[in-house]
Amino acid sequence: MITKAADWLRIPLGPSDGVRTMVTGMLKRVQDEGDLVIDQLALEFDNVKPTLITLKPFEEYNLDNELADSILIAHKRIEAFAKFQLGGVKSHSYRDEYGTFGQNISAIEKIGAYIPGGRYPLISTALMTLIPAKVAGSKTRIACSPSVNPALLAAASLAGATRFIQLGGVQAIAALAYGYQNTPGVDLIVGPGNIWVNEAKKQLQCIVKIDGLAGPSELLALCDGDQPLEWLALDALAQAEHDPFACSLIVSENQDWLCRLDRYLENNKQFSNLVKANQIQLIKTESVEQSIEFSESYAPEHLMLCHDGIEEKDLSNYGSLFVGANSAVALGDYITGPNHTLPTLGSARQTGGLSVNTFLRIQTIQKVNDVGRKVLSKSAMPLAKAEGLMSHYESLKIRS
Repeated sequence: MITKAADWLRIPLGPSDGVRTMVTGMLKRVQDEGDLVIDQLALEFDNVKPTLITLKPFEEYNLDNELADSILIAHKRIEAFAKFQLGGVKSHSYRDEYGTFGQNISAIEKIGAYIPGGRYPLISTALMTLIPAKVAGSKTRIACSPSVNPALLAAASLAGATRFIQLGGVQAIAALAYGYQNTPGVDLIVGPGNIWVNEAKKQLQCIVKIDGLAGPSELLALCDGDQPLEWLALDALAQAEHDPFACSLIVSENQDWLCRLDRYLENNKQFSNLVKANQIQLIKTESVEQSIEFSESYAPEHLMLCHDGIEEKDLSNYGSLFVGANSAVALGDYITGPNHTLPTLGSARQTGGLSVNTFLRIQTIQKVNDVGRKVLSKSAMPLAKAEGLMSHYESLKIRS
């Protein structure tokens, strides 16, 4: 079914009051009683007692050669991109007649990486969350996952996890925030998760930094109709398979091409069920300008630009941009290098995805000289007086 852009409406997704209340209660119990409650919750929800896993060197997991090579290539490319990002951030300063002023870049010391493993063992997420942390210089890198798939463990080892806990869900986020079995609480938690994990991260923002609240996966493809139907259909299917609430939108002003794509989806069973569930949707726009406007308003997690009439500079709201039909989102999920942990539900209008910068602190430094003490104090005194902060005023006056 083809929907006109003017008639399309994003259905907001969020936790119910029941989810919020349950997560609040679980976190309160962990805060009050600690490890015992984490163990109880793990047994209750996953039927597994949390285990501290001693990671082995990558080679000792004896993965089949094809999978091992794939992980090694992905690791190399993700690490290279993280180093490229780090090169754009530096500690530096400048000097003027009043003193020296600058910034110091330092890594967040202790980080936790949540690696989903309930529906699928997300091997790639182990690489995407831990490699930038290691490149940034975070010394403590604790990975939590309900999965102990050998390939996931091997990837976590290769990516630099300093500790691995077999633990998932709300209880994993609580363990990372509050600490667990002599493992200290962390300063930053990163990684995607379901509605329960997101709610736990949201409620713990007052005590720990989080990377963001990622919702179900999203794809928006802007197409002019020159793309192979099968490619775009499979791109849509790939993102829709992440989660029952994941959504793929294919947007075009080319009515004939959309109709052919619609027939193709309807006549292929692997797609038709997702179309009926609105996980794959075809959006007809009236012009190139409306296609751009629709994309900018939606602010998708993954944006595919397959349209000769639209340039990269025309688009600003997206988690990651994939230019041309060669640039499959699935490549970005695994191996191109940029991170696959990206903003969803329109938050790309305010933030970008996980990167090496997430693991860094920018701290400023000020060293005022004698001239600056006198001149700047006199200049600042009227501001303090106007604000009514007289102790500030006196602090400045005595130095002027």
